[in-house]
Order: sequence, then structure tokens, then C-alpha cells
Amino acid sequence: MKNIRRRNNFQQSSFNFRLFFRIFAPDMKRTVLLILMFTLHLTVKAQGWPADYEGVMLQGFYWDSYNETSWAKLQAQADEMAPYFQLVWVPQSGWCNSGYNMMGYTPVYYFWQKSSFGSEAQLRSMIATFREKGTGVIADVVINHRNNMGSNGSWVDYPAETYQGQTYQMLPSDICQDDDEGKTAEWAGQNGINLSGNNDTGEGWPGCRDLDHKSDNVQRCIKAYLKFLIDDIGYTGFRYDMVKGFYAYFIADYNAEAKPAFSVGEYWDSTSKIREWVSNSKGYISDKPTSAAFDFQFRYRMRDAINNRDWRHLGYDEKPLSADNYYKQYAVTFVENHDTEHRSNGAEQDPIRQDTLAANAYLLAMPGTPCIFYTHWRDCKYQLKQMILARRQAGISNTSASKQVYSASNYYAASTTGKNATLLCVVGNTPNSYRASTSQYTEILSGKGYRYLLSRSANTVWADVPDGTYEAPLKVKLTAVTNLSEAKIVYTLDGSVPTADSPTLASGATLVIEASCTLTAGILSAGKVVGIQQRKYDIFKPHDIKLYVSTDISWPSMTFYVWNNADKQMNGNWPGKRVTSYENIEGRKWFCQTFSLTSPDEYINLVVSNTAGNKQTVDVTGIRTDRYLCISSAKDESKYLVEDLTTDIETSIFSPQQGSLPPSSSRTAVYDISGRKTVHTPLSRRHRSAKKTILIENGRKVVRL
Repeated sequence: MKNIRRRNNFQQSSFNFRLFFRIFAPDMKRTVLLILMFTLHLTVKAQGWPADYEGVMLQGFYWDSYNETSWAKLQAQADEMAPYFQLVWVPQSGWCNSGYNMMGYTPVYYFWQKSSFGSEAQLRSMIATFREKGTGVIADVVINHRNNMGSNGSWVDYPAETYQGQTYQMLPSDICQDDDEGKTAEWAGQNGINLSGNNDTGEGWPGCRDLDHKSDNVQRCIKAYLKFLIDDIGYTGFRYDMVKGFYAYFIADYNAEAKPAFSVGEYWDSTSKIREWVSNSKGYISDKPTSAAFDFQFRYRMRDAINNRDWRHLGYDEKPLSADNYYKQYAVTFVENHDTEHRSNGAEQDPIRQDTLAANAYLLAMPGTPCIFYTHWRDCKYQLKQMILARRQAGISNTSASKQVYSASNYYAASTTGKNATLLCVVGNTPNSYRASTSQYTEILSGKGYRYLLSRSANTVWADVPDGTYEAPLKVKLTAVTNLSEAKIVYTLDGSVPTADSPTLASGATLVIEASCTLTAGILSAGKVVGIQQRKYDIFKPHDIKLYVSTDISWPSMTFYVWNNADKQMNGNWPGKRVTSYENIEGRKWFCQTFSLTSPDEYINLVVSNTAGNKQTVDVTGIRTDRYLCISSAKDESKYLVEDLTTDIETSIFSPQQGSLPPSSSRTAVYDISGRKTVHTPLSRRHRSAKKTILIENGRKVVRL
């Protein structure tokens, strides 16, 4: 089935009847139902990947990265990641065989969201934190195959799971007849078990049992699972694993049900085969593809250019998906991932051996949606931030126009025109050998193996230091990228928009930043300021932070176990030190302790336990400021959840339901947010049943939940 091609008028058709009957004719009892489904779904739109999308994606893990990219540690990095990445792809988050120390590609449970990377509570917290900052989290969805943990050791038994009152369980009859080249069917026959009568609609994988996606029960389970990931857990979209294993029409049906905002499939093959898969993801329900695909040819060309030290490979062979005017919208480009890296366990895989910066510079300068590999981000963060900002400044999207400018064995040059300007990228062994037109371009960024030049028509300012936290003094060079006559750089340091009266700076001059500020700069010409850019710089100074912990349950003593992001213990060995100091704030007793932060990237993590050691909280990670934390009575399995009340305490906003109201004797008049005196006190029964509102009591805000 995977080699079927559409021809002539069927190329852009929303439904291929010949293919439909080739797939489903063996089971004619379902044909009428499927035609009805086709009719009902004609108007349903499933988002594949938006056009003109300017976002950048991060693969937020690598192979066996359980500790470094746990849900808690990703959440701790959200403040730094979110300004640069609109999407973060994480591993399959459900329980798989052996539970821990598994990457998630042998799934057992769908609705039990506990994995080697953390608990369901930590997963939800991580997703919510990124979402609050404008970044969506992409789930790794593994539905080509499924593992089992049957008590009898059977290959073909699956757990029953109940979600929202419905029970979901796959059966032996949901396994493809030709699974594992017929070995499963042979075993099943010897044990009196019946598999599905259908063969696989794609390639098989012997590591687990291949699922029959024609099965009504398989479809029911998978659709419920995908809706659960989007509607309940909070994922933004899906990365479908091993989509070569089943036909693309099923992706269309699943996406129509779950409605992910983003969908991308892993189909490693030639560009023509990937185009075919993307086109077939229209299914019978949409007039456009419902899924993007990873652009493997983009990656292969970069690998060959680097490993052969011949950059002409970037223009050789079959063009990548991102070079096709129609399909580049659906191209998710990359240069490395968990299946190509040289793994820590010694597996060689197919890595890019050098020139990581050059590879990513080219990636971020081209159309398609770039997906940066976590280890590249970790190791080259400063440079990658600058590249992302350059892409953003040019306004490059997944559908931007790009062309080859120069190709030689020692270097390769390509230009991509965004909505704001053209970005010229030169990569190779000797990128400085290329002579760009100085009347047309201004160089803004360079490093080992790459150069970025922005068209002067951009009429903007380039700051050579990205947003972030630094130690003073910080030196920032501003470059004018402009073709306007008598242009000057004007700037402010308080975040306000610069005007003709603002301080000026010559192009190429350096600002010395001594204190935290928001640098805003633009080009002044003919009395107008254009091309405004902004950078936020936090200047770090060693300082103390204070942790306050209270509890809603009986917990008379507390022990703080604290470690920093370098895994250095800051309060002794487990379980840490007993905390005896406390303060009474908002009617609560807060146990408190002070810790010192000594570097810009340092943060601390906390686990609270009682002295007896039979009660313990979940990990609280990424702490960089004073925090007010309340131990809840709710648990994540055996560990108590923690609620962050910092905002409520620091703004004096608190909820009566939390038991933090002052004594009744101290309460007098209550006013609404408009200043009108109310006739009810906060504790009156009538007021307790009122809708959510904000009240002012004794000069303090009270949130009525």
C-alpha cells in the first residue's frame, strides 16, 4: 500500500476511491459505514501544519536522557526556552514495558501517564508552564505497535483501562495477521488464539505487536487516547512515530477526531515517498494534508556535506521536502535526532560528526519548520539563540522562498526571503571565502563554519547579544542594517520606544550594560524611527533567596532537602536538614530557610519531608526567587503535591477557602473592586455561594473562588 501513487486529477483530490476500496474491500461489511463516515467528515478540518508559520521547534530530549530532560527539569528551563521555541517535542509519556529506563517506544498503557521522565502530575505541570509562556508541547505518539505486560507472559494480551467511565482494551484480534513475518500467527495458532484476518497496511516492526488499524476496536482505543492527550493532559499536537507502519489515511481520521494544532509524522524515505505520505494524510476527510512530515532528505544532505567535507552536497541529489513550493509548508526540517545521534551507550547510529553550528545555521536560515536537537541547544545555546533571532528578524517562515546563491566544495551559500528581509547564509569549511555585496547585505553574525548576512533593505538594528541573564559589565554591539540615507541608531534602556530625541549610537559601536534593562533600538532617518528591536538583559548579582513552606495537613515538623541544577547538595545528604525557623504570614505558619545563588544559570530544587520520614513531597524544581509553597493534601501516588502561593502572598491576594483570612474580629468593611461597600462579610453563607469575584478587605485584595 505504501507505494501507491496518485495521478492526474487525483493528485490533489480529497478522496481516492480506488485506494479506499483497495484498503477496505476485503471487509465489505464495513464499506457502507465508512462511506457514511466519509460523507460526515467532508467538512471536518484537521490541522496538518499552518502555512506561513514562523515558529521553531525543539526536540526536548535525546536517547536515555531521563535525568537531564525529566518533566521537572524541562519545566525548570521553560523561562529560557519559551522565548525561542514555540513548540517542544517530548518523549511518549505513558507507561511502557519495564516502566522506568525506557524511552517510551514500546508502550503498554495509554491512559496511565507515568514514564521514565516523570509522573503524570509533573507532566501536567510542565505542559501547563510552557503553555502559560506561549509554547505548546508536542506528544510523541506511538500507535504503530504496542507492547504488553500480561500476567501469563503472553505476546498478545493488553491491559484494560478505564477513562471517563469507558473501558478500553485491545484484543489478540487487533494484531495484524502477518505480524513479525508470521511468527506471531504461528504462536497464536499453537495456543488457540485468533489474530486479525487483516495484514499490516505498512511496514512491520518485530519489537512489539503491530496493530491492525482497520479494526474498529483499535480505532476506538486510539481515538480516545489521542483526545485524552489533547483535551485532558494539555498537549498541543502530535509527533507520530513510525508512520511507515500503517497507512496515512488513518492519520487523517485520528487527527479529525483529536484535532491537534500540529501533527508531524516520522516517515524516513525519499522526498517523493514523503510527499506521497503527506498527500495521503488528507484521507477521505480533508482537502488538505492533515499532517506534516520530517524532512529526512534535508538531514541526509547536511550529513553528507559535513562528513565528506564537500558542501556541494547541499545542492545534490533529490531536493528535500522544504524545497518543494507546495510541500514545504509540511516540512519539519532537522539535522540530528535521537535516532541519528551517537548514543551514550556506544551505538554509533548515523551522527553528524562536526560542524554542529554550521548545520544549525543552515537549518535556521531555510524554509520549513526547523526542529533543533536538545544536545545542540544545550551545548550551543548562545549561538542558537542568535540564529533564531536572526531568522525572526528576517521574518522567515515555513513557506518562505529560498534559492542557491553559490555552491563549491569548500562552502555553500543560500538566501531566504522572509516577510521583513532576506537572510543570506554561508556555510562550509571556508565561509569567509564568499564575497557578498556590501551594498546589498550587512553581516550580522558569524562563527565556526557559518556566516549570516541580512539584506540592507531590512532597515533595522542587530544586537549581537541575545536576551538572557548575564554578569556585568555586559557589552552589546549594535549594527545598523539599512539602506536609508543619514540613518542613525537610537535607543533606550527602559523598554520605551526610542524617538528622534533618544540617545544615538554609530553602527558597530558598543553599549556597556551595568544593570538589568530592556534595550530597545531602531533606525532614525528623516525624523522617523523604524525597524525597532528589543532585548531584555538581566544582570545577575549573587544573592540570597528564601523558601517558605506551609501545609494544609498535619505536619508539625519539616526537613528541607535542597540541591542545585549542577546536582550539588545544598542542605546536606538526604533527607536534608530539619527546619525550625518559621514566620506567621496571612494566618499561616511558614517554615523558612535561606539559600544563596552564586551564578546566572543557577537554580535550586526542593523536596520537603517530615522528620519521621514517612511523608514526602514531589520535587519542586527551578527555584530562582523567594517562594511560598503550600503542601497539599492531594498526592501523586505516595508523594504530596505542592501549591505555589507566591503570587498570592506577594500581592496580598488570598482566598478565604485556603484558611488564610485574618481573624473575624479584625475584619470590618468589605468593598468590591470598584470601591463600593458590600453588605456581606466574606464568611457569610450567602457570600460563600456567590460567583468568583475580587473584594477589598482592610486594604487587601481577596479572591472569592
